Amino acid sequence: MRPIRPLNTARRGRSARVRTSPVAAAVAIGAALVLTATACGPSEDNAGDEPSASQPADDGNDDGKVKIPDDIQDRLKEHGIDLDKWKNGGWKNFDKEWLRDAKDFVNPIIDGLWDSDRMRGADKNPDSGVDDNDISGDQGVTDPTPAPVKAAAVKTPYEASVPASGKLFFDSPDGSMVCSATVVKDPAHPGKSNMVWTAGHCVHAGADGGWYRNIAFVPSYNNTGKSVDELENTPKEEVAPHGVWWGDWAQTSDQWIEGGGPTGGKGAPYDFAVIHVTPEKGSEGKSLEEQVGSALPVDFNAPAVPQIADMTATGYPAAPPFDGQKAFQCADKPGRLSISKPDPTMYRIGCTMTGGSSGGGWVAKGSNGQPSLVSNTSIGPVTAGWLAGPRLGKEAKGVYGSVSKKFADK
Repeated sequence: MRPIRPLNTARRGRSARVRTSPVAAAVAIGAALVLTATACGPSEDNAGDEPSASQPADDGNDDGKVKIPDDIQDRLKEHGIDLDKWKNGGWKNFDKEWLRDAKDFVNPIIDGLWDSDRMRGADKNPDSGVDDNDISGDQGVTDPTPAPVKAAAVKTPYEASVPASGKLFFDSPDGSMVCSATVVKDPAHPGKSNMVWTAGHCVHAGADGGWYRNIAFVPSYNNTGKSVDELENTPKEEVAPHGVWWGDWAQTSDQWIEGGGPTGGKGAPYDFAVIHVTPEKGSEGKSLEEQVGSALPVDFNAPAVPQIADMTATGYPAAPPFDGQKAFQCADKPGRLSISKPDPTMYRIGCTMTGGSSGGGWVAKGSNGQPSLVSNTSIGPVTAGWLAGPRLGKEAKGVYGSVSKKFADK
């Protein structure tokens, strides 16, 4: 399957690489600007119309101007980025900044960019389906292909049944895309996490690409499970019941950056990412975890396949026959899938979810006996009969710990 890649909503910026462990380096997606501007409409075209700058609600300043730290401004200038042009639509120019060696990923908030219409219209899938030639089957340990498990609609309201789950939006050179993501615990801020887990390919295109842009997370997107037609007249407050949360920092593995590709490639076993978020609008001082009322612990020592009774994957599949507007789940006993012998064996379950479900969390009883996030949707076949996700080990723990540590005093 495509890695099940993001569905057209990615945005690019700069990133700084930071080592998180002797074995795996993490790539930081960068320092965020607290920059707000009102976009004029839902489409790519009018998203670049003249916006008006506004002061973040909790900034504490009263002069009506956006405050950007000098060091961030300097880095922007160093890469030839004009802030005014960026917020007025300059972010659409991927020619210059779509660079794999960008040092910083800047993801300034563009207030109102992700309105109801633009979110509903983001339906592109960054994944390219895996076929039999992509997986040798004779490297490492690969179990027989699982029987397809029909994806089941998640019970509404989502904020009650899967409160930690949501939809990820971003922009890429090919347009607006979508993925899925999960609110996870932050050890530095117990009960007050602003951390989200997703797939590496939902923030970075891999070996032949760069960082995506305008990355934003919407927990419990379309909370009541309305149809596409019904959503046309639904207020944004109902489409995004807990608001829109912009990524102000993100990291993925060096293995994904260096080896990831449209069908996962050698980076698939390391296809994970952590995003730190901040609200587009004021959240009354509440963290994301407090706002949604939930966050999952992440298990980096999950039981081996034989010890797991079943795993449940949640996501917003957007490629046909799905439309990306509703949440679905698949539950199955996992098997093993090896992409290359030296790399970790991936989990694999039967599931008919398609592109757009990428990055969605896989939950199982962890080593602590409690429901925990143990993987995320990464790749699947063109025929959409199964999904595979990375087994989270020291590399994933390094990325997770690095993001938590960066915001520990904030």
